[in-house]
Amino acid sequence: MTGPPADVTVRVDDVHVHYRVYEDPRAGLKQNFSQGRMRRQFSTIEAVRGVTLDLHESETLGLIGANGSGKSTLLAAMTGLLPLKSGTIRGRSRPCLLGVSSALRAALSGRRNILIGGLALGFTRAEIESRMDEIIDFAGLRNAIDRPMRTYSSGMRARLNFAIATARIPDILLIDEALAVGDEDFRVRSARRIDEVRAAAGSVVLVSHNMAEIERSCHRAAWLDNGVLRAVGEPGEVVPAYLASYSSSRSRASG
Repeated sequence: MTGPPADVTVRVDDVHVHYRVYEDPRAGLKQNFSQGRMRRQFSTIEAVRGVTLDLHESETLGLIGANGSGKSTLLAAMTGLLPLKSGTIRGRSRPCLLGVSSALRAALSGRRNILIGGLALGFTRAEIESRMDEIIDFAGLRNAIDRPMRTYSSGMRARLNFAIATARIPDILLIDEALAVGDEDFRVRSARRIDEVRAAAGSVVLVSHNMAEIERSCHRAAWLDNGVLRAVGEPGEVVPAYLASYSSSRSRASG
């Protein structure tokens, strides 16, 4: 059996991801007690269904689709955070997932989170301290950096998370809506940082609802629809097809 071509950094092969969603047990509390035991009801969500996709070296792939289409689930599976129902994902190295909901330590200051995050990325303490000011200024948090993270807005946390995660350019970076936060200045600086990752021969998967950003910064676009890969190709072809389908489905819903 031959492996993927040398320029393929991640190969997703016929991947299915299912997970359970549990119902509120209070809804069936009386019935469960009458049966003598508590049982939690659940439904199975088929979040990703039969996706096959390659990510190439020095490529930025835009992952698009409506809310609930399976984009974030696929990214989590690519990092190993979610188990596969079936199929395989093989990577040249472990992808680094960057998302606005990534866990940070709320009780600690932004400065302490930079230190902890830098150590997790493999920096020495001296290395991360030497880059501390750069990360703080990139995140635009100079006046809030010594406050506890719990006092930050979601946008402030996302900006700091982005600044930490991209302080060391990984081989494979997965970005879940990180460019959707912050003001225009931060979006411009974030886009420039992604360009730096790509120039350093890294591979990037960018999940975004900003179609202009997908067309500007991505070499290819992949469209997920209810867990199924509908199209992969040039952003100038895939994005208009997605937008036309999305507009049509909204028109039917409103009608």
